[in-house]
Amino acid sequence: MAMEEITKLVQEAVTSEVFGVWFLIGAALVFFMQAGFAMVETGFTRAKNAGNIIMKNLMDFCIGTVMFVFLGFGLMMAEDYMFGIIGIPNLGIFTDFGGFIAENASSFVFNLVFCATAATIVSGSMAERTKFISYCIYSAVISLIVYPIEAGWIWNSQGWLAQLGFHDFAGSAAIHSVGGVTALIGAIMVGPRLGKYVRDKKSGKVTKVNAIPGHSITLGALGCFVLWFGWYGFNGAAAWDKASLASIFLTTTIAPAVATCTTMIFTWIKNGKPDVSMCLNASLAGLVGITAGCDALDALGSFVVGIVSGVLVVVVVEFLDLKLHIDDPVGAVGVHLANGVWGTIAVGLLANPSAPAGLEGLFYTGSARLLGVQVLGILAVLAWTIVTMTLAFFIIKKTVGLRVSAEEEIKGLDVTEHGLPSAYADFAPAVESLDYGYDDAVAVTGDVPVAEAIPVKKMPSFDSDSPKFTKIEIICKESKFETLKAAMMNIGITGMTVSHVLGCGIQKGKPEYYRGIPVEASLLPKVQIDIVVSKVPVRSVIETAKKVLYTGHIGDGKIFVYDVENVVKIRTGEEGYDALQDVE
Repeated sequence: MAMEEITKLVQEAVTSEVFGVWFLIGAALVFFMQAGFAMVETGFTRAKNAGNIIMKNLMDFCIGTVMFVFLGFGLMMAEDYMFGIIGIPNLGIFTDFGGFIAENASSFVFNLVFCATAATIVSGSMAERTKFISYCIYSAVISLIVYPIEAGWIWNSQGWLAQLGFHDFAGSAAIHSVGGVTALIGAIMVGPRLGKYVRDKKSGKVTKVNAIPGHSITLGALGCFVLWFGWYGFNGAAAWDKASLASIFLTTTIAPAVATCTTMIFTWIKNGKPDVSMCLNASLAGLVGITAGCDALDALGSFVVGIVSGVLVVVVVEFLDLKLHIDDPVGAVGVHLANGVWGTIAVGLLANPSAPAGLEGLFYTGSARLLGVQVLGILAVLAWTIVTMTLAFFIIKKTVGLRVSAEEEIKGLDVTEHGLPSAYADFAPAVESLDYGYDDAVAVTGDVPVAEAIPVKKMPSFDSDSPKFTKIEIICKESKFETLKAAMMNIGITGMTVSHVLGCGIQKGKPEYYRGIPVEASLLPKVQIDIVVSKVPVRSVIETAKKVLYTGHIGDGKIFVYDVENVVKIRTGEEGYDALQDVE
């Protein structure tokens, strides 16, 4: 054998080994995406349900693993495949573990994390009102039967869609469309959150749509970045050489970036300001849109996918909420269903023959064959999922029930489903149950609650001849506080109490939009300064405050004046005028 042939064989072996390792690294990145989904869904919902959502994202992976090990992988990737529709499980992972690992180890792990991704998409659309037990049952069903069968059609070489030439490189159809349409079915069957829609009592028609903002846009944004990072493994793990991997990384970067820019501009023009949560959804929408054709599209095609995804996610999210009145707290349907379908069809339209996959899209070759196969494939996948998951949710609803009670929903699922007073421990109303070790504390005894350890100085009661005390409450813009504080000190004010508050006046705050829905009576951040005076004239305080705070615009603030009956300094026991003097 010539040296050139030996060198070529060695290079091929090394390349195969390297990409085998990269395949498993990609699977690990896809697993890490579970953290991203958990963060996005938690951030886009209310704090009282944060622990419940974290638990659901944990369990859909763990339950999915059990289901996929026992039956799911066999239905999807078995060598004995009936009529191109379903595999015949042989439980080789239990009966012949060594042989199973030799043949299927990498494929099993990768398809397992993909299965978990399809399951977790649904969590966000049904958040804040679904029974935990019902979610666990749903997760088992989709991982055991629904995902494995349709994914086998696409990714098992014997599957009927694979035989037709259907192309879904990383799962726009097999994963995201399945998760998205299940999210839609689940959101419809469980119903909207309490208070989301106001209905006319007589006609039953929705008269008002309320925005329910998530509790942490920061957490949601971090989750978005985690998902984008993991998506390089999601799309790139199955790359077969360096050129295809580079192409996949490029398209996986362009599409979400363009989608986010598109949504930013679109919502800026539409609402007057760029919508943060929608832009986060747009990044995910662009990623979903490019997933099917990440190896088949070029840079121009990725731009087109991104532009359409950026518009599509806003239109679908708002249409579901404002027109169909389907409550999807995180936008799962707009991100995964709409863009999963779009991404699948985009392959038939935009696949460039010069891209690594070498497919012939309509716009490049004029051939509509690939487009026809893509449309047929996505319709078949959606039909299978709609039938099976509608039946599954119906049975769950009629047996254990889908939805928690109204009282449980109002309290929050953290406390009612999991016994967590709050997922944020520092804010939990349970400090009184803790033992701080104060065993030697002096008890209060007798009819009159006088502390035994501290001598109390009796003070004369306050009489009507004492000086007058007045409390002045000033509410103003935060930006004016330092100027006001300096002015008060200059006229002899020696003490004040300052609070950050939220409020609005006659103008009802400043109208804003959350995910395209107007948020009425916005509460604007203000500062409240409380001052009690006796020596300093009340009029001096008022005039000084007016002079410092005046701009002539709405929102300059208000000044309230109250009579104060008495003042007591706790440290010394002094009352009246002396209690206001800070100098000994």
